[in-house]
Amino acid sequence: MSVRSFSNPNLPVVCVQGLGFVGSAMAVSIASACNADGQPIFNVFGVDLPSESGLAAITALNEGRFPSSTTDVKLKSATKSAQVNRNLVATAEESVYGLAEVIVCDINLDLAGDKRLPDVDFDMFEAGIRTIGRHMRPRTLVLVESTVPPGTCGRVVAPALADELRCRDEDPNSFLLAHSFERVMPGDDYFASIVNFWRVYAGHTPDAAVACRDFFEKIINTRDFPMTELASTTASEITKIMENSFRAVNIAFVEEWARFAEVVKVDLYEVIGAIRKRPTHSNLMQPGFGVGGYCLTKDPLFAKISARRLFDLEGLSFPFSERAVEVNDAMPQVSLRRLDNMLGGLKGKCIALFGVSYRQDVGDTRCSPSETFFRAACGVGATIKAHDPLVIKWEELGLELDPMLPIASSVDAAVFAVRHREYREMDVLAWTNGSKPAVLDANNVLSLKQRKELRSVGCKVESIGIGE
Repeated sequence: MSVRSFSNPNLPVVCVQGLGFVGSAMAVSIASACNADGQPIFNVFGVDLPSESGLAAITALNEGRFPSSTTDVKLKSATKSAQVNRNLVATAEESVYGLAEVIVCDINLDLAGDKRLPDVDFDMFEAGIRTIGRHMRPRTLVLVESTVPPGTCGRVVAPALADELRCRDEDPNSFLLAHSFERVMPGDDYFASIVNFWRVYAGHTPDAAVACRDFFEKIINTRDFPMTELASTTASEITKIMENSFRAVNIAFVEEWARFAEVVKVDLYEVIGAIRKRPTHSNLMQPGFGVGGYCLTKDPLFAKISARRLFDLEGLSFPFSERAVEVNDAMPQVSLRRLDNMLGGLKGKCIALFGVSYRQDVGDTRCSPSETFFRAACGVGATIKAHDPLVIKWEELGLELDPMLPIASSVDAAVFAVRHREYREMDVLAWTNGSKPAVLDANNVLSLKQRKELRSVGCKVESIGIGE
């Protein structure tokens, strides 16, 4: 693999390590950066492991298809354009890191063990960094976008890069390391969440900070979305963890009010809408089916891991963050108990589960609350017919999903778990077709009109967060 893979081999090369939900979108975004004449600025190698998922992503990008299900037409179009322009090539060959001026690291760092004693396994993450160090040219910018425990860049990444350079008889300090965490939001604005969004960044050295800023100014609309430079990579890492911890605590706080609203017959969404009109409270979250995805389910625990693993601070605790994760992990059980009461027991019942991804208009099922609900419901003897317009195979459960909606007459109840557009616009009366399944709106999916229509034909309807 060489620069001859590109239509214009003279452009500077950027490598993106990891072609998951973030890395694939980042590779497409970088390939989409153009000069004043509308010509691409960079050649991009998207790099992943030769695993089943890695090879699938590589094949998709090389065919001009975005690897994951998405409703974002801009991202789909940009992926196709990059393939037509021949300035984005996906590969499993590690040697391409040696061609790059910039290497963007988008590999996962997962939790290890029990959440009550949270830890991370740095082995795979550090192995990825060392792969970069074995091939990179001196003075290459290594930009870490991965969400990591604070202190990782300074205490794990920098030493690993220095060690690999030293083994090659290169100056161990001849690298530029920066951290700038991603704020990617899959959905309708997947592409825009990269190119039209605020960035926080920091360099391991002053030169690295300058190189990081210069790079992002070529791919992000920094005129309308100015970047914020912090004093250290640790500060940048803390920013991402604290940002997501705040959201997790916010959700957990609202969850306790949802139970109160249900009992006293109040629509908590109406209450929250009134509170949000106050500018200082506009980001109040809302109740729902549960918290899922790769970030909020683990990031609040990274501070505790950082304190213990990277800074040897055994006495520090983060009770709000830890408790928020516990509360949010238990949210799907609330819907399960509510449905159990509606049906007078779940054993032997058949349930239509509408939505298995972790959020609306996204095909990502990682840490989905629907998985928790599914396993718990099956554990008490229920049968689940799962549907999701954006998921063909539910990888975590090894299930092939029927693209057709479950037939209402074949189920005892329906749980609307994810606010996919298809469900929000659903003709519920046509779906019932004369049958009367119980309906639990677990995530404010159905409108008041839809709920009234279901009741009008005799369906028992209840909602999480709404005391009706």
